[in-house]
Amino acid sequence: MKLAVITGGTKGIGKAIVHHFAKHGFAIATCARSRQDLESLREAITAEYGVPFYSLPTNLAQKAETKAFGAFVQTLPLPVAVLVNNAGIYASGKFLEEDEQNFEQLWQVNVASVYYLTRLLAPAMVAQSEGHIFNICSVRSQLALVDNTSYCASKFALYGMTKVLRQELQPTGVRVTAVLPGATYSHSWEGVDISPERLMRAEDVAEAIYGAYCLSPQAVVEELTIRPQLGDL
Repeated sequence: MKLAVITGGTKGIGKAIVHHFAKHGFAIATCARSRQDLESLREAITAEYGVPFYSLPTNLAQKAETKAFGAFVQTLPLPVAVLVNNAGIYASGKFLEEDEQNFEQLWQVNVASVYYLTRLLAPAMVAQSEGHIFNICSVRSQLALVDNTSYCASKFALYGMTKVLRQELQPTGVRVTAVLPGATYSHSWEGVDISPERLMRAEDVAEAIYGAYCLSPQAVVEELTIRPQLGDL
């Protein structure tokens, strides 16, 4: 049995990815801040798919907790086949007006946590000459949006880091994919006066990621951009 590690697995895209890999027989390791949400997810996954489920409450804004989750995964009895760095946060703010804490928090969660966790888990993938790392970037990794200084900065940085990681791991057999979703329906969109038909389903992103994973070892989807059919938001 293979292990899929997905950060931020209790909501939105992360939750859809957890379900999709569990449906295909993968053991799951995930983290989120809420112990209660993790327990609810564990109950749902084990009841529906019968696969092992491992979790650790983790605040990825904290370097020590990010590394603790990585160390926890390293103790599990299964090799990591897939790492999906999905956890991320959004906050708007003008460059000259936003609180500096806005930048610091988005940088820690959206960029630094990916850096620290991948450095812990990728060496084992390299040693086994296989594995797939997916970093959930954003269409805003390529296209700036006014009033979103720190969010765009963090996603641009994650995208650049992913491209470098792809080049460095290319000779090792470990595949690296940057995933750039457009507006995707999740809890963060609840209550917003926008038709759900204008948003993608989280399941669409999960299915695309799994499809990229299923390619032969001779192929890799380096960049996966997914946008709503009825227009960008």
